[in-house]
Amino acid sequence: MIALIQRVSEANVVVDGVTIGAIDKGLLVLLGVEREDDIAKMEKLATKVMSYRVFSDENGKMNLNLEQAGGSLLIVSQFTLAADTGRGLRPSFSGAGTPDQARQLYHAFVDFCQSKGVNTQTGEFAADMKVSLVNDGPVTFNLQM
Repeated sequence: MIALIQRVSEANVVVDGVTIGAIDKGLLVLLGVEREDDIAKMEKLATKVMSYRVFSDENGKMNLNLEQAGGSLLIVSQFTLAADTGRGLRPSFSGAGTPDQARQLYHAFVDFCQSKGVNTQTGEFAADMKVSLVNDGPVTFNLQM
């Protein structure tokens, strides 16, 4: 399971001209599911995302996690993160999770974060989404389980 996280001062997702998810300060999480992923990996990755210390403390050091910084999550399904780009000029998606598996784990990830009390917004699974963000830093990390 892959989470590309970006520290943002704002981010939103638009589907068919309608904003369906938006946050101010927090993390934009682009979430990819691979064939070997399961609920245990999802819980570990979600916990790591929420606990990862990428927000600045009073001394300007990255010491605060999402909760300590008072941030929110915007979680967007991102099928292409599971691409194998090692050979050729076209990505292979043979290692990506099935649509049903990805849908289940995406929604479980969202539910898990919400159950921990985090303000969580989402995109729409398998939709054509327009994602806008202001990357704060810029700060971007690729987390994998």
